[in-house]
Amino acid sequence: MRNVVKRFMGVIVLILLTAACSEPPVPKPKAMLRLEYSGQKYAMTDLPCPFQFEKNTKASLHSESDCSFVMQYPEMNANIFLTYKEVDNDLDKLLRDAQKLTYEHVVKADNITEQPFVNEKDRVYGMFYNVEGNAASQTQFYLTDSIKHFVTGSLYFEAKPNYDSVLPAAHYLGKDIRTIMETLSWE
Repeated sequence: MRNVVKRFMGVIVLILLTAACSEPPVPKPKAMLRLEYSGQKYAMTDLPCPFQFEKNTKASLHSESDCSFVMQYPEMNANIFLTYKEVDNDLDKLLRDAQKLTYEHVVKADNITEQPFVNEKDRVYGMFYNVEGNAASQTQFYLTDSIKHFVTGSLYFEAKPNYDSVLPAAHYLGKDIRTIMETLSWE
């Protein structure tokens, strides 16, 4: 009886070995996650504030307080925070605060690129900051007319910062922020 069991087990092992090695192993190519987002469509906001701009129709705009808003992007787990302040002979302080907020990310950032923004026709001046690396915010900006109005904006993801993972979404939302900057007008 023992010999029969041994032979039976041997046959099973032999069948498994030949069946498992029917094809030669092929190395798998390295792959990266590819996130694709649908095209951006914009519509002008209708805010009870002294400024208007075009926003992505996929984003929902929620009022936080007097002319401060959060633009939520649920499918990306991201928010753009917009804050409005009236200039009251304190433009230098507002500019320093906006720059300070951006450069607080220098601890985790690999690089911070500044891109000035000037729209003479609509009297909109500002700065776009692109933050590279595992910082909490990948994009910051401010806009002003240098006399009466000052708007700051920050992009944050509701996740632990991992630059490689959020990069596609950060590029997509960076376009939205540039559209806000390019279309903002004062009332």
